[in-house]
Amino acid sequence: MTNVLLVTRKLAVLREHLERLRRRHPESAAVLRADVDRLDAIAMSVVVVVQEAVDIAFHIASDAGWGVPATYGQGFDLLAQKGVLSADVAASLAGAARLRNRIAHGYASVDVDTLWAELPAGIAAFDAFATSVARYVSRGV
Repeated sequence: MTNVLLVTRKLAVLREHLERLRRRHPESAAVLRADVDRLDAIAMSVVVVVQEAVDIAFHIASDAGWGVPATYGQGFDLLAQKGVLSADVAASLAGAARLRNRIAHGYASVDVDTLWAELPAGIAAFDAFATSVARYVSRGV
């Protein structure tokens, strides 16, 4: 059975960092490019959000007896297959997991223009993830 308290705590951290991302998203990519401290803060919050979501996905999959996914993206896909998430949200989150890996393993491969442009859609996808997971665990599954 899924540990609801653990998932709820992780969702709280995820949502807090989503709010930080909303506040830090500048009006243009040029502003973000010029403000390395803001870029670092956004990158760190992206890493935290993705990691919390991955931890939640793996925890639910493992506790439900669905197996242990081989990749982060597969963790989201598995939740979609089991009806916890929509396929569209799972696909968006898999892309965010790849971004998390690029950030965690070297900033050189992170394109500031793309990060700035895709941040609002990423925030929306993780909001949908949080809502779907909260609904799933509230059913006492």
